[in-house]
Amino acid sequence: MSELVVKTKDAIANPIDKASGPWREAWNGFKKSKIAVVGAVIVLFFILLALIGPFIASEGINDQVLSDRLLPPSSDYWLGTDDFGRDILSRIIHGARISLWVGFFSVIGSAVVGSTLGIIAGYYGRWVDMIISRVFDIMLAFPSILLAIAVVSVLGPSLQNALIAIAIINVPNFGRLIRSKVLSIKEDEYITAAKGIGMKDARILFSHILPNSMAPVIVQGTLAVGTAILEAAALGFLGLGATAPEPEWGKMLADSKNYLQTAPWTMVFPGLAIMFTVLGFNLMGDGLRDALDPRMKN
Repeated sequence: MSELVVKTKDAIANPIDKASGPWREAWNGFKKSKIAVVGAVIVLFFILLALIGPFIASEGINDQVLSDRLLPPSSDYWLGTDDFGRDILSRIIHGARISLWVGFFSVIGSAVVGSTLGIIAGYYGRWVDMIISRVFDIMLAFPSILLAIAVVSVLGPSLQNALIAIAIINVPNFGRLIRSKVLSIKEDEYITAAKGIGMKDARILFSHILPNSMAPVIVQGTLAVGTAILEAAALGFLGLGATAPEPEWGKMLADSKNYLQTAPWTMVFPGLAIMFTVLGFNLMGDGLRDALDPRMKN
């Protein structure tokens, strides 16, 4: 009898060990998806651009050369110059670091807070679930960009406050997603067995339920990075995000909107940078969803 209890404890303590097969299968499925690979290549390109780009284009970010203002793309300025004579290519390269920084860290913050609240709501249920769920419903009742504008208006316009606002508005998405996953997992036999041997709730939540709920969170997180980058650009365009002279893509669009007809390259290239970055994360997220969701497999 004692040996059976020990084996049961070992099996419960390491339920995720058997997941190496499914995770490996998911990785193989991801590699077979051409769309997912294209998205991953685009994302990797912009990540490398953010990491090594500033060392390549270390000059011309904020250098104002009024004699070179609004020059079209040429051998000297590959993507042209803006209304202050600044090199657009250098500013886009440095803007990649800002946009990815906002995207990654806002999603990490919202995933941590939302997942924690979602796990607590789904596991304990009753009045805890009711309170947390109603808070999520209230937040989701507002359009995300309007809620972000409201948060930034309270905190004050800045890139850091835009990051906080984007993290806040994405909390309900992660919370409701993981709550629904927890509601099904907590009824599994290994969770019942864990409770039966006296395992504490904290260990059950963060050692068993959370690891087995990570697949949808990973997919949502990948898609949310692209959305966060788009929202950061929107706040920057409205003057509520990055402030001058930071080379943030949304701010670059706002500064160039008056020159759309006379110097369209000042808006086209930052807009393309936003579009391809968001497209890369969306394609990669779709590939992860297909690879991690058994229902999507033939």
